[in-house]
Amino acid sequence: MNAPVAAAAQSGLPRLAASITDAQVRSYIEQGYLVVPGLVQPDEIEALKRDTVALARGAYPCATLKPVPDGLSDREVIESILCLHQPHYVSPVMAAFARHAAICATLSRIIAAHLPFWDGRVKCMQSMLFVKPPGFPGQAWHQDELYIPTRDRSLAGAWIAIDDATIDNGCLWVIPGSHRTGYLYPQREHGKLDEFDFAGESHGFDESAEVPVEVKAGTVVIFNGYLLHRSRRNRSQGFRRALVNHYMNAWSLLPWEGGAGAMDTRTIVPVVGEDPYAWKGVVTPTDGVWLRPRASAAQTADATPVAAAGTVDAGRAVIA
Repeated sequence: MNAPVAAAAQSGLPRLAASITDAQVRSYIEQGYLVVPGLVQPDEIEALKRDTVALARGAYPCATLKPVPDGLSDREVIESILCLHQPHYVSPVMAAFARHAAICATLSRIIAAHLPFWDGRVKCMQSMLFVKPPGFPGQAWHQDELYIPTRDRSLAGAWIAIDDATIDNGCLWVIPGSHRTGYLYPQREHGKLDEFDFAGESHGFDESAEVPVEVKAGTVVIFNGYLLHRSRRNRSQGFRRALVNHYMNAWSLLPWEGGAGAMDTRTIVPVVGEDPYAWKGVVTPTDGVWLRPRASAAQTADATPVAAAGTVDAGRAVIA
């Protein structure tokens, strides 16, 4: 399987965390994102590619994820998929990547470094496996914290490049420093369904400062939940696969499913340190993985995807 060693079982976590320099921590706080090349090894990348196909073929029983027909090649199996949501619910490979030791060690240094008394504890609440075949759309400007609210601005996405990500195949674009004010910009319909998916577009800011984040496979891009980012359509002939896991300070409540009144969603995975709310228990879904295919312009105009039981609906699922 070549899955990574889980952080909880990784005795070298402090050593790995120490490899993140103070300069990198400051850069993340000031710029809102950090690019860490080579954090995921080539054999791990191959494991992710294999498991993407396994998920699509129905290797893991899941009522909300229908397997593709038999007789298709591996490429045919995945070429209709834009994204798989919450694959870590059913796949041990994806669950292991949510606890990836080197990634979690990095997160334990940076995601809540803006808080003076943070002790490095981290939890994960979401995974998204992007396949993004040739011709598939990107996602318009957005901020992840709009969809996954924290109480301390600690939300962070860990974007694992499975393929080289380039301007041609639809890499991330970010506006450095756009997270600093902690303002969530309003959204509107973008009307650009040839370029972007159905999700709304944040607006009301100067986008001239955007920069592309072109990276090699195995690179991890970690970005703050308030950072403005987007991606464009894949104009290449290859895939632009990426696994994006979302994390936050374990001390922060997660008022996600059911709105603020719910106060603390417990479909989480503690990945660094003890869970300070362990007394509440943890919900471990065995279902609720869902696939986001490419949608046509006619379908997306009035699209309101329906959530599987036990998951957030697509309107609140992060787009990355």
